[in-house]
Amino acid sequence: MAQSRVKFLIVVLCVPCMLHTDHGAGSKPPNILFLLADDFGWYDVGYHNPKIQTPNIDKLAKSGVILDSYYVQPLCTPTRAALMTGRYPIHTGLQHDVIHPENPYGLPLDFNLLPQKLKQAGYATHLVGKWHLGFYRWPYVPTKRGFDSAYGFWDGSEYHYDHKVFNVVDFRNGTEPVLDLNGKYATFEFVKQVKKVLQDHNSSQPLFMYMAFQNVHAPIQAPEKYIEKYDFIENKMRRVHAAMADIMDEAVGNITEAFREAGLWENTLLIFSTDNGGLPYYGGYNWPLRGEKMTLWEGGVRGIGFVHGNLLARKGVTCNELLHVTDWYPTILGLAGVTPEDNTPLPLDGHDVWDTISMGKPSPRSEILLNIDQPGSVPPGPGILGGYTGVALRTGDMKLLMNVPNVTWFKPPEISGIVEKEIPLNAVFENPDMATVDKVDIALYNISKDPEERDDLSKKFPDIVKEMQMRVQYYVNSSVKPLNQKNDPEALKTAQEKGAWGPWRD
Repeated sequence: MAQSRVKFLIVVLCVPCMLHTDHGAGSKPPNILFLLADDFGWYDVGYHNPKIQTPNIDKLAKSGVILDSYYVQPLCTPTRAALMTGRYPIHTGLQHDVIHPENPYGLPLDFNLLPQKLKQAGYATHLVGKWHLGFYRWPYVPTKRGFDSAYGFWDGSEYHYDHKVFNVVDFRNGTEPVLDLNGKYATFEFVKQVKKVLQDHNSSQPLFMYMAFQNVHAPIQAPEKYIEKYDFIENKMRRVHAAMADIMDEAVGNITEAFREAGLWENTLLIFSTDNGGLPYYGGYNWPLRGEKMTLWEGGVRGIGFVHGNLLARKGVTCNELLHVTDWYPTILGLAGVTPEDNTPLPLDGHDVWDTISMGKPSPRSEILLNIDQPGSVPPGPGILGGYTGVALRTGDMKLLMNVPNVTWFKPPEISGIVEKEIPLNAVFENPDMATVDKVDIALYNISKDPEERDDLSKKFPDIVKEMQMRVQYYVNSSVKPLNQKNDPEALKTAQEKGAWGPWRD
């Protein structure tokens, strides 16, 4: 792309999707195993950093298609909503922050979620792990939104051993609290549940298994035998974080083996994704990318991702085409034989990218709106910029950032050398007086040539900046108001009375 001018493709958001016939006319649609890691940074996986032991993930990725220009959102809830709806956060009202356990809102009910659509094709649908899309009323919980079963927790984080948030258990099997897991590490219990689902599954029915890991999200906890494997890392937080990645990799190996034992693996498409970048404050790193979780720099939104399975027309390759987490919705539905056109309440932002991944064709998207999250739409939160992430748009090779916290590059402890100016943004959010993080008003980067975002081109190419700002305004005009609500004290009160977190308004 010439740097003197950005050529825009005007995206028609209602994207028709060709029904895939790769699995043969009249034959069974593929099983879908979607593995979503939590806070898994760019430098936290073995195929980017051999000091972290993830052999199962590495083998699956290298024998499939590695997604090298794949983007997610900078936080948990927005990414999960984008996956489940095929819409940008500005179109679901989840563009700011995450849903906290005491917040009385959730992913709007007028969206048809991925499992709901898959059931139209006869799929069995199961969630194991983390939900984080709201539960203040019963209609918002996962088994009311398309999942046949859901085993795990509904909030954004919990302690890995006692499964509590604010000293109250957050763990459910379907709609029933699970209160007998104290002392049992969550990831091991998730693997047991996946095996149970597979044992009970009728193999004649296509399966959608959504395994949303708790690892490697804080609190940073792991059994000692895994931590000992990383004694060469002096930093304790990073050492335990590496152990958590190790545990997740072991789980991936056990889950894929369970699919083999159930006779499902040959017709299973595995999709692996992180929900956002790593957080150095809790031992996660995105080196050499700039930034971290909660930011729109590459380290916050450029995600670990790959696809593996016999359905792929090519294997052992890397895809460098632009892809976004919203693309999974129409892509998976296309593979399932479901028409994904869905204009309620807003058209899709995702594209069917199967031919791009499987056959290496150009991506149908020329741009990705990474987010629009600016002061003025909701009451400010704590810390720098009131907790707002700012604005970022990727168009072709170029990326525009506006009003974003100025975050540095974080060098992981296992790399020798001097760490560049290290101010963990999370620490600033939690302790606003401990440091000052300035704001970048406007910056422009050629990500293809400068993925580390070191050379700001905004002064050199003001015409590109102007055109991309016009495109941002286009998205501003279609955005909906953020849904954020203040904490409802009845939430914790009800949870304490019932002994578990759950709906409190009906």
